[in-house]
Amino acid sequence: VEYAMEAISHAGAAVGVLSKEGVVLAAEKKIMSKLLETSKTTEKMYKLDEHIAAAVAGITADANILINAARLAAQRYMFTYDEPMPCEQLCQHLCDTKQGYTQFGGLRPFGVSFLFAGWDKHFGFQLYQSDPSGNYGGWKATAIGANNQAAQSILRQDYKEDISMDEALKLVVKVLNKTMDSTALTADKLELSS
Repeated sequence: VEYAMEAISHAGAAVGVLSKEGVVLAAEKKIMSKLLETSKTTEKMYKLDEHIAAAVAGITADANILINAARLAAQRYMFTYDEPMPCEQLCQHLCDTKQGYTQFGGLRPFGVSFLFAGWDKHFGFQLYQSDPSGNYGGWKATAIGANNQAAQSILRQDYKEDISMDEALKLVVKVLNKTMDSTALTADKLELSS
């Protein structure tokens, strides 16, 4: 699990902020080479269902497997119960899968962390963070990936309980601007979701 956590700390950062009006997710798109065509690179944000999105930090191939599993679980739940899957239940389902890969020899843990942003009729807007060990928790504001300690520090200082969506958007951009390795924050280096 330590190596999986190390892989995440070298990945592009992702930040999530919860407000009364919704959740804002932002992620840094690391451009490894100027020869790379940015329109064909992988995403950092994924739509899992109509009511849940996720931001990713870590090994993209591992993330793709778990994203597909989450989408499948959400659709099976919808088919069975005729209502959207609650956010925490989907997060827990994915974390159970991740935890299973830490338990047995011959399997390596998934080297990916997620920020889940969603809404359900039980608890309204929610933000969850999960790590490779299968642990997850609900957050008001959090960060994963590179420089996440510095990002967490800024979030602790600047987050307010009654933050609006506009203020949340400004906060995630401020956090990424101060914690990203590159000198200038440009549109091609950033992905946003709300």
